[in-house]
Amino acid sequence: MLYLYGLSALTGTLPHFLQEPDDAYIVKSNPIKLRCRARPALQIFFKCNGEWVHQNQHTSVEHTDLGTGLKIREVMINVSRQQVEDFHGPEDYWCLCVAWSHLGTSKSRKATVRIAYLRKNFEQEPQGREVPIKGMIVLHCRPPEGVPPAEVEWLKNDEPISTLDDVNIDTRADHNLIISEARLSDSGNYTCLASNIVARRRSAPATVIVFVNGGWSSWTDWSDCSVRCGRGVQRRSRTCTNPAPLNGGAFCDGMSVQKSTCSSPCPVDGGWANWSEWSVCSAECEKQRGRECTDPEPKHGGRLCDGAALETDNCTGDLCTQAEVEGNNDIALYAGLAAGVVTVVLLVIAVMLYRRSQSEYGVDVIDSSALTGGFQSFSFKSTRQGNPLLMNSSMPPDLTMSRTYTSPICFPDSMDKELMSEPSLFDPLPDVKVKVHSSFMVSLGVSERAEYHPKAPPQTFPRGVVQDLAGRGGMLGGRGNSLLGPSLGFQPRTSAEKPLLRTTGLFGHGGGRLVLPNTGASLLVPHGAIAENTSWEMHMSINQDDTCVSLEESQEVLLGPEVSYGPPGLDLSCPVALTIAHCADVSSDDWSIKLRRQTQDSWEDVMSVDGECASCYCLLEPQCCHLLVDRPGCYALVGEPLSEAAVKRLRLAVFGSLEADALTYSLRVYCVDDTPHAFQEVVWLERGQGGRLLEEPKTLLFRGNSFSLQISIQDIPQFLWSIKPFTTCQEFGFSQVWGSNQSPLQCAFTLERFSHAANQLSCKISVRQVKGQELILQVYTTVAEVQKDTVPFFTQSDCTITSQTGARAFKIPLSIRQRICATFDTANAKGKDWQLLAQKLHIDRNLVYFAQQTSPSAVILSLWEAQHQDRGDLDSLASALEEIGRVHSKLPGVAGDYEQTSPKALRACPSKVGRLEDEWRHKRGAVLDY
Repeated sequence: MLYLYGLSALTGTLPHFLQEPDDAYIVKSNPIKLRCRARPALQIFFKCNGEWVHQNQHTSVEHTDLGTGLKIREVMINVSRQQVEDFHGPEDYWCLCVAWSHLGTSKSRKATVRIAYLRKNFEQEPQGREVPIKGMIVLHCRPPEGVPPAEVEWLKNDEPISTLDDVNIDTRADHNLIISEARLSDSGNYTCLASNIVARRRSAPATVIVFVNGGWSSWTDWSDCSVRCGRGVQRRSRTCTNPAPLNGGAFCDGMSVQKSTCSSPCPVDGGWANWSEWSVCSAECEKQRGRECTDPEPKHGGRLCDGAALETDNCTGDLCTQAEVEGNNDIALYAGLAAGVVTVVLLVIAVMLYRRSQSEYGVDVIDSSALTGGFQSFSFKSTRQGNPLLMNSSMPPDLTMSRTYTSPICFPDSMDKELMSEPSLFDPLPDVKVKVHSSFMVSLGVSERAEYHPKAPPQTFPRGVVQDLAGRGGMLGGRGNSLLGPSLGFQPRTSAEKPLLRTTGLFGHGGGRLVLPNTGASLLVPHGAIAENTSWEMHMSINQDDTCVSLEESQEVLLGPEVSYGPPGLDLSCPVALTIAHCADVSSDDWSIKLRRQTQDSWEDVMSVDGECASCYCLLEPQCCHLLVDRPGCYALVGEPLSEAAVKRLRLAVFGSLEADALTYSLRVYCVDDTPHAFQEVVWLERGQGGRLLEEPKTLLFRGNSFSLQISIQDIPQFLWSIKPFTTCQEFGFSQVWGSNQSPLQCAFTLERFSHAANQLSCKISVRQVKGQELILQVYTTVAEVQKDTVPFFTQSDCTITSQTGARAFKIPLSIRQRICATFDTANAKGKDWQLLAQKLHIDRNLVYFAQQTSPSAVILSLWEAQHQDRGDLDSLASALEEIGRVHSKLPGVAGDYEQTSPKALRACPSKVGRLEDEWRHKRGAVLDY
């Protein structure tokens, strides 16, 4: 009875669901099963979307629970894709179970049935980034739309990223990847992987580059001075290795090498001065004399004089007493007086005889230049027979003049010339020998002029006064006193005397070239530097104002013109090539040359020419400097001599013109920096004065040794032309020549001819630096009353071309240039890349600069174009490419891609690149004609 009661109680409970239907997704066209299980349950039916599912669609299973004896019923139905798609309602397709027992019914939860899918396109894909080391990396990812929602997983280089192994990485924040502090190892390709039960989708890879900006190491210690004594140079350096730039990080900004002048006194060994006079014979019959170690005194560790400072000698041969000594002293005194009288008489007689012999021939026979002494002694012997300078050259005169003299000097102190007495100017010179036949004097008809009549002392100035006048543009002498008058100093100039040094051009995507004729300045704008469908009106000019680049060091000098280009807001995709001429002799390492750029208020150092810089490139050649710059502005080259061996090139030229009185002829000697722009200023000055160039300009190497420049005139025809004494030599101070950047240095010699028939002038002009180089300018000209052939305008081959645009401005055809860039910009396992191209073209210094460019090969070719704009053709480039081709044709797998670029391959494959070969040949021929 108790058992039956318990069973009745259990069967009277409501159904309890052991399994309710779960949400399901239909994948593709596969139906899904919904299950429902309950106890005790007499019946279970599904109800979907509010409607009962037909009994035929149910599958039921029934069994008894052994523990409780209750019936457990399980029911299943299938839901197809069609059923879900056909349902149209405010909510998703749903189903639930309803179970019956004796006491009532129970309902299960609603199960949603949806069609699963995953779109192809990501709503947001991760983007590549470049971040500095220790910076934060955030990569965003929004997966494609899908049902069920896609799960996101991150891959690095196709390998899953585990956040458990690396606490520095977090992927939990809304599918984003966050790296707190970037490390070099975090560089790589990152992919966002989205997946659900339907499909897996991969985003495009996002390249993350963790770069390191370069940092300077500490400066090394200063090196030892390059010389043991005197003025030298010492260096210190630093490297961009703290840290070194990696993965495209910026190179260190600044100079890697610093130079400084150093000096140490040289040891001076002592030298004995002259012996003093012997002392009076002492009571011991001895005399003494001494000397001191003062010629020179030992200094700076120099050796002392060797030998004795005091010398003693017996004055009577050991046979004297006190009385004998006194007697002998009297005899010696009388004998000395007698010898002195005789000597004076003989000297007076000799002087009178010599003056009498001199008066027979006149004073003007002696070259006035000989009166002033000499620089360096040399001998000169000439026979005047047939000399075209003589008025009657058909008569063979019997004149042989033999001279041994020295070229004129400038006195160490010009005040000494004022202290010289007038007769002393005509005292016989021991190094001048003159032999003249009186018959020749008569044939010349100038015997009346063979006298010199001094009216007043010659006008002279102390050296300091001369230099001061020269610095202020002062003049010594003038038209009223032409025999005195060489002018010394800076010639005044006005802007009206010369054209404006400025040129402009309209440039587009094809690029072009700007040239300032006859100045050594040009600007090359590469192809593609200006964006397509864009044009800029560009200009280039040379600063002609009195203000110039600031010289921070006292030893610094401006080595060339200040060149500007613009406009200021110019937008370029690659650097332009700017060429500036300079006057420094760079054959030795005695200069520290810097590039400076003008800012609003001052000048800033851009780079040191022999250092490395990531913002500018400098290719220094003997005559000019090629710059790759990307910022418009005004640029200048400034040099600091590092030792006295530093050399600056000067250009020397002599011009002549006849004055209004038709008897006075002016010779003007110019000394300017050896740059085309500086010499054109001389040409402009002489054009206004009607001057003629009398000798081909020459180059003088002027050393930085603090010694002055002396200019003297020699070998003036004595009987045809005259020039006053002490006007045959002029001198420029060292600072005047070394820093002569603004105006040409000029000195003048004024000659006067004795007759209008003397229309030939022949002489020499010596230009020399004390303890330096000497050059001779040979003057041989015909002096005409009316001179029609004035100074020619010296020009270069490009004097009529100021602006070129498009393909005509370049030597390399555009198609060839593009093929070279495509070949060499891509790194090659065998080493054939843009670095090899730079090496073969000999512009492989400061490769860091090229590495920063988008197309290193294009920038290298632009520099080659600027370097060969005047004197080159395509042969040097073709030779470099052929040399690369010969090297790499021996390497397997390398020659194939080079054949597209090599000129040799172009000639060998006319069927493939015949048109390109014709263009190459045509361009090479055009360059030669141009």
